[in-house]
Amino acid sequence: MNMKTEKLGFIGLGNMGHPMAKNLQNAGFPLTVYNRTLEKADDFKEKSTIATSVADLIASADIIFTMLTNDRAVDAVYNEIVKADIDIRGKLFIDMSTISREVSLSASHAVRTKGATLLDAPVAGSTGPATEGSLIIMVGGELTDMQRALPYLKKMGKSIQYLGTNGKGLAAKIAINYFLSTLYGSLAETILLSDSLGLGRKDMLDIINESACGSGATRVKTSLLIQDNYPPAFALDLMLKDILLAKAAGAHFPIGDATMETYQKAQEAGLGKEDVIGVINFLRTPIK
Repeated sequence: MNMKTEKLGFIGLGNMGHPMAKNLQNAGFPLTVYNRTLEKADDFKEKSTIATSVADLIASADIIFTMLTNDRAVDAVYNEIVKADIDIRGKLFIDMSTISREVSLSASHAVRTKGATLLDAPVAGSTGPATEGSLIIMVGGELTDMQRALPYLKKMGKSIQYLGTNGKGLAAKIAINYFLSTLYGSLAETILLSDSLGLGRKDMLDIINESACGSGATRVKTSLLIQDNYPPAFALDLMLKDILLAKAAGAHFPIGDATMETYQKAQEAGLGKEDVIGVINFLRTPIK
């Protein structure tokens, strides 16, 4: 079987999954999609097939991508896959969710007992890069599976990093998001400090972005900070989930602990659905 004949499936059409699946559709691959809220699949009708259940999608696809919210969602979907009366021998599952390595390894073992294989392939980047197909994709699993998946991953990402055995992709994602959580907390504090010193946000952010501490991460949040409005490209709730994954994986460091406490308190204050940089609305209180 080759990429011209393999049929793709995509489960999970949320803020990230929807544009990622769209890039596969736009590349012309035969695609079936499924989302628990079926309305989110409406704009796939013209060129792709919409499955009404996980089982229907699995039966129709050779390579199945999953992009789900958390451990519980991934565990539920893969339990459904394994328990379904469907022959999955030879199928490749590619889970792109950010979850614990334990749940990912459990899912990998479960599908392997039925003759299938799984890659963990979480992504770095938010909704903009997901739409542009410029995500960074970190892959763990068998090299032959990675090679089979590569033509499709290239339609969603600008950089595909193969890191070794199952769980290594998630290890990298947990580590990079740990760093990102501290970066965004520090950026929010820096902007509040510059506000209190009478500096304009645009001026300060221009300096940050042109300096050695500027990065894609600071630049992507610049317009939100200037407008002081924080619609979720990557929700604070999701960042807190990822910090907790890092802590569970052994990140017991003072900066990370303080960052985690800050995000937890911001979530408790009702800011969890805002973009992660919306933590500034929690942090601004002590500055006044």
